[in-house]
Amino acid sequence: MSAVLEPGVQPSPTRVDAHISRRTTRTRPWWTGGLAALAWAGVGALTLGLPNQAAGFSEWLYTREFGIAALVIAALLLALALPTPVSAPARLRAAGPWFVALGLGFGVWELCTAKLAWWPTPFFAPPTALVEVAVDDWRRLGDSAWNSLKLLATGVAWGAATGFLVGVSIGWSRAVGYWVHPLIRFIGPVPASALLPLAFFVFPSSHAAAVFLIALATGFPVAVLTWSGVAGVNRNYYDVARTLGASNTFLVLRVAIPAALPQVFVGLFMGLGAAFSILVTAEMMGVKSGLGWYLTWAQGWAAYGNMYAALIVMAIVCSSLITLLFVLRDRVLSWQKGTLKW
Repeated sequence: MSAVLEPGVQPSPTRVDAHISRRTTRTRPWWTGGLAALAWAGVGALTLGLPNQAAGFSEWLYTREFGIAALVIAALLLALALPTPVSAPARLRAAGPWFVALGLGFGVWELCTAKLAWWPTPFFAPPTALVEVAVDDWRRLGDSAWNSLKLLATGVAWGAATGFLVGVSIGWSRAVGYWVHPLIRFIGPVPASALLPLAFFVFPSSHAAAVFLIALATGFPVAVLTWSGVAGVNRNYYDVARTLGASNTFLVLRVAIPAALPQVFVGLFMGLGAAFSILVTAEMMGVKSGLGWYLTWAQGWAAYGNMYAALIVMAIVCSSLITLLFVLRDRVLSWQKGTLKW
């Protein structure tokens, strides 16, 4: 219904723009969302309509609940895809192809496991097995994820702090670099997993050994890239600061370190990935609770649904930590925004 204005009254630009925006929002369908709704509706129909055929596992639990959940997701996506006043956010629209891909992926997964038994069980569990793990074993899985997160945080904190101090010392002092640089080049390239037997022998507990290995995996890239960043600072910055009467402490804290921070964060990203890998390996050998321990336990009992659930939790935890590190980097390096010319 068009807006009615009194004769002789000119519409204000604000009112006209708002009216056009409302009409555009109502008449602009989200085609990718419609395709995603169709894909998820297919998953729901497939799950509820076809019987389970996996030999020995014909009674997969929560099959009906998974099918209903897929239909609910399809209904929500369809409601957002229709040209209604409630429009899908821009960020959700950008993720539309992923909703389609996930729907098709879950449909193929369900069809090849529970419905047609093309993929042998128990090595390939259907998506409904993940629902079963989330409902029946969420306490053990959540406790393992929490313990892994605490262990990872402790090791990464020690490794990042040590690597940062070592990198600044090497980049600033030639005397320190003379003695420490050869040690880093000798020890750094050695995979932390290769030191597992030695670490468990030297340290008094498996927790302390795991912390050391995670710190070692984190500290090497942080130290190397921090050293590179400090050593690569433009010497003119130091000359200008010394001309203004800056001390060596000021040069390190206010010139060298801020200029090296972009390199430091690159080292943190690399160290976090390496730390997560060694975390899983270390937890498989002596920790009584953790995602690595949970994986070993699930493989020992042939509970492959639990194993897949643990892998998904690992991916979510690692992705979340990387996202948080990106947010921290953007806040710490906010002073750099607008300084680069493209």
